[in-house]
Amino acid sequence: MIIFGTRGYLYQLAVLTLVCGWCGNPAAHTLRKRVTKFTLFFVPLFPISTKYATQCTFCGGEQKIPREQADQLLAQHVASQDGNPFGQAPQQPGYAPGPQGQGQNPYQN
Repeated sequence: MIIFGTRGYLYQLAVLTLVCGWCGNPAAHTLRKRVTKFTLFFVPLFPISTKYATQCTFCGGEQKIPREQADQLLAQHVASQDGNPFGQAPQQPGYAPGPQGQGQNPYQN
């Protein structure tokens, strides 16, 4: 007996601020990649299909996009980070890390 089938995987690639095509609001959109893989005895072997979509976090509207557009949006997102990993806020002016990487906090003794 051979057991085979498919399994879907959903990856969130980025969170972008776009104008929604459904509700018209400028809102955060998640860029998602959906991969369907062929499985044999519950082991995923190779991808069958890959689809990209953006989903509005305001209204929940989802729009399928081609791979080229997804790659372009992802490149724009990476370029907008300016070397700032994980979207962390830049350090505030006047903040200087201590000798062991600890911040100097005037409220701590």
